[in-house]
Amino acid sequence: MLWFVGLGVSGFDSVPARGIDVLARADVVYLEQFTSPVPERDVSRIRDVTGGKLVLAKRWQVEDGAEILKSAKDGEAVLLSYGDPYIATTHIELRTRAAAQGTATGAIHASSALTAIVGECGLHFYKVGRVATIMGGESFATPYRTLYKNMAEGGHTILLLEYDQERDFFLDPSDALAGLLEAEKGQARRVIGESTYCIIASRIGSEDQRITAGMISSLAGTDFGSPPHTVIIPGSLHFTESDALGSTCRCVDAPAGNTVEKISAQMIAKYVPMVRAALEEAKSMYAGKYDDVLENAEMYIRDAEKFLADGHDEVAVLSIGYADGLVDALRMAGGLEPKM
Repeated sequence: MLWFVGLGVSGFDSVPARGIDVLARADVVYLEQFTSPVPERDVSRIRDVTGGKLVLAKRWQVEDGAEILKSAKDGEAVLLSYGDPYIATTHIELRTRAAAQGTATGAIHASSALTAIVGECGLHFYKVGRVATIMGGESFATPYRTLYKNMAEGGHTILLLEYDQERDFFLDPSDALAGLLEAEKGQARRVIGESTYCIIASRIGSEDQRITAGMISSLAGTDFGSPPHTVIIPGSLHFTESDALGSTCRCVDAPAGNTVEKISAQMIAKYVPMVRAALEEAKSMYAGKYDDVLENAEMYIRDAEKFLADGHDEVAVLSIGYADGLVDALRMAGGLEPKM
């Protein structure tokens, strides 16, 4: 039998009572700490209630899974981890492998940092978009794109920061934000800047948890205390979210949401005036000629604006592209250079 037991976000004190019973009767308990560290005082209390052997599992032991699966096949084994046990994809994969070898599995769920953070910040959970992890020293392109997509839909973005158990390394929130600002220079989607409002949630679930919020420029040089930290960049804020954030968190600046104009909208805003100006010039060149082509180009421009307003972004971009192609063809036929 293989049990997956969650520690919750407050250490040993948040382990469900049923989880304590499972720990007490198990032959071996594997305590996983690579997703988040477990304080030594909690490790000691876990050891006291564990009826069998306690193994402080390394990351490779959980990812490899061979020893854990063998223990579960021969007796009763537990994989104990921070938060809820099924948040980590590695644990889901291990459960799948256990089922494949005919080993029964069970789960004792507990509070998750993801839900706790959102609630503690006063945000609406249904507005949370895709979660991303920021790894120090790696490309920020993926978390940047995740932030853009979430923000374009008005959603909040939770950014988990790298934790390396072997090196005892935690990525600092300031370094994570600096990396996103650097990514903005290359991507240029107007997603994040010094005025972007963000939230730093530190040590959620512990007695000294702290939540600090403000514009990136205002948070520069802030000491957020010891890790772990999570960065939340809110999208649009409902007034109840603003009120909750302002009343329960340390806000350097008044709570504010963040918005971004979709790339498609930026493209239409840029290219429609340019194509329309080029079209008017083409009309003056071909008075009484190619009226059907000129009319089609005008209709494509109008279609682009309407499709964008109706939420059909991709078709809007295609439409302005068709209009541009027709206008450029007419200009080139008349001996003029294309406008774009």
